[in-house]
Amino acid sequence: MLMEQLRPIYTIPEHSDEITEYLQECKEPFLFLEKDNQLQAYVELKDSDGIQSRKDLELVSTSMHNVGVIQPDQSFTLPLIFHLMGEPIVIVHDESESPIGFIEREDVLIELFQREHHNANLLKILLSSIPMGMFIVDKNERIMNSNDKALQMIRSTHKQVVGKSAGEVFQQDHVHRVFTYGETLLNQILITDEMGILVDYSPIKNGTGEVEGAIIIVQDLPMVEQMAMEIEFVKDLNRDLNAVLSTMYDEVLIVDKDGTLLRHSDKYIEGLWPDGIDALVGKNLLEVDLQGLPPSVTKLVLKQQKKVSVVQEIPSGDKVLAIGNPVFNARGELERIIIASRDITENIQLKSELRQTKAISNRYKEELESLKNQQTPKHTLIYASERMERIMKNIEKLSMFSSTVLIHGETGVGKELIAKSIHEKSARSSEPFLALNCGSIPESLLESELFGYTKGSFTGADSKGKPGYFQQADRGVLFLDEIGDIPMSLQVKLLRVLQEGEVVPIGSQTPIPVDVQIIAATHRNLDEMVQEGSFREDLFYRINVVPIHVPPLRERPDDIPLLAYHFIRKLNERYQMRHSFSPDALSLLETYAWPGNIRELQNVVERLFVTADDDLISAEAASQFLRVEKVMKPSATSPVLASVMPLNDAKQLVENQLLRLAMEQFKTTTKAARALGISQSAVSRKWAKLQSETSARE
Repeated sequence: MLMEQLRPIYTIPEHSDEITEYLQECKEPFLFLEKDNQLQAYVELKDSDGIQSRKDLELVSTSMHNVGVIQPDQSFTLPLIFHLMGEPIVIVHDESESPIGFIEREDVLIELFQREHHNANLLKILLSSIPMGMFIVDKNERIMNSNDKALQMIRSTHKQVVGKSAGEVFQQDHVHRVFTYGETLLNQILITDEMGILVDYSPIKNGTGEVEGAIIIVQDLPMVEQMAMEIEFVKDLNRDLNAVLSTMYDEVLIVDKDGTLLRHSDKYIEGLWPDGIDALVGKNLLEVDLQGLPPSVTKLVLKQQKKVSVVQEIPSGDKVLAIGNPVFNARGELERIIIASRDITENIQLKSELRQTKAISNRYKEELESLKNQQTPKHTLIYASERMERIMKNIEKLSMFSSTVLIHGETGVGKELIAKSIHEKSARSSEPFLALNCGSIPESLLESELFGYTKGSFTGADSKGKPGYFQQADRGVLFLDEIGDIPMSLQVKLLRVLQEGEVVPIGSQTPIPVDVQIIAATHRNLDEMVQEGSFREDLFYRINVVPIHVPPLRERPDDIPLLAYHFIRKLNERYQMRHSFSPDALSLLETYAWPGNIRELQNVVERLFVTADDDLISAEAASQFLRVEKVMKPSATSPVLASVMPLNDAKQLVENQLLRLAMEQFKTTTKAARALGISQSAVSRKWAKLQSETSARE
């Protein structure tokens, strides 16, 4: 009857990519994929919508690994039934083990129920075991299937259990007896850390009495499991208690209501127990002939029924603090006494050491604060202007890279501070920062300073040789100030270092790899120097990867009051003074041109600080150290005058200011004349006169 339900196997060859024709021709609900002339997978055609290629089929296919295989007229055992129920199809083989078709799972089940005379026992066992946990084991002693109840009882999942040896989950000797002797084992208790169950083992035999499998029935034992867990909890608690006692710094004794010592910590006071304390376990401390603390503490707690603290001197001369804590049961009766003792002589020593440590810590703190105060002015950029804010944002971006940077700006604008700020914010901040002024070192020495030299490379050379700045700054930052002053002969070697990342010391032919970020700076116009031929064009492009122009102080007047305040605050801290600037003095400083930039401002502030007669430095005092012709511009409302002067002089001062501003902004006398509302010839004449007077004063 079962062979009447046999359906043909419709396959797609392994190397066939054009599958549309196969899908159209297949009238069966399942399509099979071949590989190496073997059935590899099957596809339910109801899932084939949108499939265009074999790859699409493989994505929705199911492996043949778990598909059951039967032969015509094969008898069905319970393990086989469970195996066949796992997939929607069953493959039928002929006597030569070749597939001849497939049968759908539903047809197999219908046939089984129709064979009542053959499967009555199997169905009876199946139905009777459903309320409990059930595992089906094949003849190889491996678990083939189970119901959900069984998985819940052993705290596991279908994936973890199916295919596993039954002896790994249950008791191996019980499984072995079932399969070897065909025994039925009932009411076997199995308790582990995860479960507590009652297990029945029943063999499954064929018509000849051979064991073809087994059914394992399990029942939950919540009380047994709970008791096992409580026992394990007590064991854990006892282990924890022993661990606590073994790590206690104090001596801890546990005494019962009669004064008998039950247990103690590993730590004990040797001066109190000269022969050790282990021998006293189980003995009554009240009866021990010992002139010490615990007996007296025990006696006091038993008498007073409350916590007792005593300090006594033991025979060794040390002082011991002992605290006795009573423990009462639910009825309020004394059950235990916990005695904790500590040698406070050692505690006094610790306090003394702590005071010394605090004193050392405070001294270190003061030294660190001192170092911090010394370093802060060297590495802090003081600014309030938008132009400097933009520069600092660029520095933040640069911190993630090691690109070469060219800082351009007039002398005294703080180019080295910019370079140090780049170093401190970069990933190289923990590595060296070295600075070298290329214009301050003679050409004959500059090469050896930059690239180093080997021993005996020239007369007067160190006998051990000397590493150059590039080697010393390896993995860090090298700041080359006034790079425009570097001789042409050294520009070629510098270019090679930038291109190849290696340096060749004087007297050597072996290149040494270096990893250095170069930050160059100059006050000169390198573009013009390239045009004049005094600076190599290729070197210029190498160092001008990330240009930063630092504006002069006259172009960022918003920074002047802040810088002035910073300098005078540092002087006040240094000399413990309380000098400050009046608003008029700050306004006057703000309108000054500062040809020497921040360096000049710092010098003027210090000069005013030293010569000040009062704590408040006035505009009149400041004007004595400023050249009037260097005043940049009037304030927003009116010209800034430091003192009373003749009206004609004031008019001339304002005229000079306007003329300077116009020429600085418009560059030509024609445009300046148009802006000032006077003739071009008048502007030319006045400008020539102003320049002449300025040159004469300088």
